[in-house]
Amino acid sequence: MASPRSRRDDYAESTRGALVDSAVALFTERGYAGTSLDEIARRARVTKGALYHHFNGKQAIFEAAFDAVETDVKGRLEKILRSDQPPWERALTGLREFISSCLDPSYQRLALHEAPVVMGWKRWREAEDRYSLGLIKAALQDLIDAGDVVSVPVDITSRLLFGALSSAATEIASSTEPERVGAEVEQVVVALLQQVRAGSPRP
Repeated sequence: MASPRSRRDDYAESTRGALVDSAVALFTERGYAGTSLDEIARRARVTKGALYHHFNGKQAIFEAAFDAVETDVKGRLEKILRSDQPPWERALTGLREFISSCLDPSYQRLALHEAPVVMGWKRWREAEDRYSLGLIKAALQDLIDAGDVVSVPVDITSRLLFGALSSAATEIASSTEPERVGAEVEQVVVALLQQVRAGSPRP
């Protein structure tokens, strides 16, 4: 039986949450290079010593902020995948939610612009893989099981979709017209999915 939480545990969790929220806001506004630990602590209304109690440096708190942003997006997508919509509609709704996330300033700045530099390309891709690939596999398997798309190798197809969506996210985040590019991404991905949709006419 787990021991009951203490007031100290609640305070520590609250402090850590405030620091992460502060980091997300400041990294979004100023970027990694333009944000100091002093500013993060001050915005969270804690001492710098309290910050170091939870994080051993700037990169550590950046990675916590990155995780918070990615976890939020993943949670919204998981909710869609668990909904009672038909699988095809779930997939399209999930695609639109992902594109909407790519328009969010915090996701753009932390997950797409800053993370590959701060964390290094390899660790960033591993993290993106951890957050996104499983969702893509689940959505694709649901479509196959429901007979909405033809049977394709799930692992390799998910990898290809993951790569395409990762590239699309970067295009959206880097564009001076992200809404227009987001709409074009949706159009192209839906058209590609239609090509493997079971029962769809073939040229």
